[in-house]
Amino acid sequence: MKALLYIATFLLWIQHSDAATIDVCADCETNSIREGVVLAKAGDTVLVRAGIYYVSEIVIDKSISLIGIDQPVLDGQNLQKNILEVRAQDVLISGFLLQNVGLSYTKEIAGIHISHSKNFRMTHNTFQNVFYAFILQRAQYGLLKNNVIRGQSVDETKSGNGFHLWKCTDIRIESNTIEGMRDGIYLEFVKNSHISNNRSRKNIRYGLHFMFSDHNEYHHNEFRENGAGVAVMFSKFIQMHHNDFQYNWGTASYGLLLKEINDSEIMNNNFEQNTIGINIDGCNRINYRGNQFVRNGWAIRFTGGCYTNIFEYNNFRHNTFDLSYNSRLNDNKFEANYWSEYTGYDLDRDGIGDVAFRPVKLFSFVVNKTPETIILMRSLFVDLINFSEKVSPIFTPDALKDIRPLMKPIVW
Repeated sequence: MKALLYIATFLLWIQHSDAATIDVCADCETNSIREGVVLAKAGDTVLVRAGIYYVSEIVIDKSISLIGIDQPVLDGQNLQKNILEVRAQDVLISGFLLQNVGLSYTKEIAGIHISHSKNFRMTHNTFQNVFYAFILQRAQYGLLKNNVIRGQSVDETKSGNGFHLWKCTDIRIESNTIEGMRDGIYLEFVKNSHISNNRSRKNIRYGLHFMFSDHNEYHHNEFRENGAGVAVMFSKFIQMHHNDFQYNWGTASYGLLLKEINDSEIMNNNFEQNTIGINIDGCNRINYRGNQFVRNGWAIRFTGGCYTNIFEYNNFRHNTFDLSYNSRLNDNKFEANYWSEYTGYDLDRDGIGDVAFRPVKLFSFVVNKTPETIILMRSLFVDLINFSEKVSPIFTPDALKDIRPLMKPIVW
């Protein structure tokens, strides 16, 4: 076995021992990026020096490294064409500024378009004025890291996404900044992938949007000031933890939208000052643990049948409504959460309230039925009806209560 390993290592060394470096610049022997890519062989590196290069549809169909020195500019001249097209395995593209990819209503075009590729790395690139920044189709085992994408989108119909993935597996999207696009990150039929340490801000529609994408993990991301923070639809076995959902405001906005999500973990996230912290529709068997809900309009809003979910050890602090529920049926468990609205007592001083807390206010029930009544929010009338319902529940779910409310917020 060791002999075979040594032979394989030796053959690999021979294969790449003659790897060449091709310099591209205005005064170099090779002054065209396209020519440099054509001349390169598998294992070679194409070094592109600083300058502006007017290019489009450069096809990379061999395993090479394309590296920019001092951030050369690849200008797509607002043509309806991809700037770089990756069709090979083991490709590295790093260090470029890509700009001016034209708008199209009939096809998806990008600064970098990757199709049927494996083991690629796209790092330290900057995008501006692009329809899409990255498009990945049927790609595997790729890393997209430390890229900066800045769009100037004002209309959903005239803008594309920062990262757009379709039918991909084992992709890592890490430490990127995405601003001013339609969706910061969009995934459809994507599996076994990790989205981490990204900053997705001020995008027109969603900071992150994914559908039909199972067994994925999203953590330590910031979703701030987007049209809506994150939309997760028709997926299962999702792990979403240590993310920040902040300042996603609007008449139909939320930090996190869950639509038909099952068997997942949503833990240790921060939801602060969103119209709705989490909007939940048709989701089952999800554990919500260790989350912070601070100064949201609604902390959690149920809009469809949801069953066998567990909410425990979360902090609900100074939300207008902690919980909105549209059904009398309930087998969801709320236990050992902190509620700033709780006014009970703790005679045995064990840190747990001696009386249960009912998080659904009557007025939230009324607002669900008649949204216009929100204008009465701060009136004495609302205080009276909430108090009467608290004393003798009639309209709100009788079984929906936290029987072990915490007296102090949880500190991690």
